[in-house]
Amino acid sequence: MTEAPPPLSPEEFARTSVISPEILSRLRIYVDVLAKWQRRINLVGRGTLDDVWRRHIQDSAQVHPLLPRVGAAAGPTVIDMGTGAGFPGLVLAIIGGCTVHLVESDSRKCAFLLEAIRQTQADNVHLHTVRMENLAPFPVDVITSRALASLDRLIAMAGPFLADDTLCLFLKGQKAEEELTDTLKSRTMDAVMIQSQTDPSGTILRLSNIQQKP
Repeated sequence: MTEAPPPLSPEEFARTSVISPEILSRLRIYVDVLAKWQRRINLVGRGTLDDVWRRHIQDSAQVHPLLPRVGAAAGPTVIDMGTGAGFPGLVLAIIGGCTVHLVESDSRKCAFLLEAIRQTQADNVHLHTVRMENLAPFPVDVITSRALASLDRLIAMAGPFLADDTLCLFLKGQKAEEELTDTLKSRTMDAVMIQSQTDPSGTILRLSNIQQKP
């Protein structure tokens, strides 16, 4: 069995992700708020806080370089479906260069997110306390999700928000290829599988031009 790597430190994360001291400081605040709230409500998997900078912060931050460049001054508009504790959406917002909409139906998690947004001073983020299926569509450039549902279900939820140039970036586990194969039976799309930087069995699915087969 391969030995697990030692926990990633904030400083190591900052070096590998090339972020500014100011962004690192805001991410530290996020992690502190997460640790405090985790004692009251279940926000992340039990035991993952021991390596929070790898398992949650770096895992989310690896999506940032994949965001498209758009002409808007605020950068691409991102919607993070079922954001939970804010991964990857709130991490993307803190790093900056985009406008992020967090969608989460659990009111307790939304209370945490509001506090995390306040303390990190993330002013480019909007929180929607609603199920994805009940959110009125609006134009988005990117749709993200992490450990939310099967690929076919994710695409169904994203459907009302998909435009010709919308990009989907879905963080998936070891069943990513199997789910993609099943989904391609009923849909066409441009799909790229990107190896996760934090999990040998993880994949980021980069999907575009998603169409239902006739």
